[in-house]
Amino acid sequence: METIVTVSQMRTTASRLRSEGGGLSLVPTMGALHAGHEALIAAAKAAGRPVVVSIFVNPLSFGTNENLPGYPRTPEADLALCERLGVEVVFAPAAAEIYPRGYSSYVSEEAVSRPLCGVSRPTHFRGVTTLFAKLLNIIRPDRVFMGQKDVQHVAVMRKLTTDLNYDVEISVAPTVREADGLAVSVRNKELSSTERNEALSISRALKQAKDMVDSGVRSSDRLVAEVTHILGKHNRVRVIYASTVDPVTMEAIREVEPGRALLCIAAWVGETRLTDNVVL
Repeated sequence: METIVTVSQMRTTASRLRSEGGGLSLVPTMGALHAGHEALIAAAKAAGRPVVVSIFVNPLSFGTNENLPGYPRTPEADLALCERLGVEVVFAPAAAEIYPRGYSSYVSEEAVSRPLCGVSRPTHFRGVTTLFAKLLNIIRPDRVFMGQKDVQHVAVMRKLTTDLNYDVEISVAPTVREADGLAVSVRNKELSSTERNEALSISRALKQAKDMVDSGVRSSDRLVAEVTHILGKHNRVRVIYASTVDPVTMEAIREVEPGRALLCIAAWVGETRLTDNVVL
């Protein structure tokens, strides 16, 4: 496994891997790799092409009051996991390599990024899309692997690649969950035992909404009311949003068409921000 820290070397190595392997898969991450990332890497390896895992804590994706210095970083464990899974290349550049002095060019998506997380984190997606576009240009993968947990990121990146004519496929792996149902996240370690117990209300609320749709409920208002009621029973859970949305546009919908709708939740549990979703 190669560990690469410069754009120029990554370009050269990616070109070689594409010519040798008939294509290239990318798993973009911010490090602190966990079981969810492991599932993405395994899916990428199963596709039969060389795999690049990018590890980069993107400063542009953090808002003014968000804790960039405190974001978890576990570089040695990340490299060990990637090597164990047979990753060909880890691309782990410094911030100054991606955004050198004088950097002033950004990529924005102006529709799909606006609802949901775009309301409470108005600058977040500009940072995500800028980095994503740069990774596509540097590595030129033909497949990118992302997780269902980050469903708005998936929708935004699909819109970006369509609008800007990138020749790349975005493959989505199911959300990986802990045994108790909590979606795996780098943020879970920040929860106290009491907060973790209350955080389980998020996955329980999503399951209840799915069960309601399976039993014939189609009203978004009824689903959101039930989800909000479940979450509201827990003192440490503060709902940021709970919304039924179109999976392509992320816009809120009034009636659920089974298989073509999502219920998305974001909430503060104590001081930890968690997101989750379910296909209805």
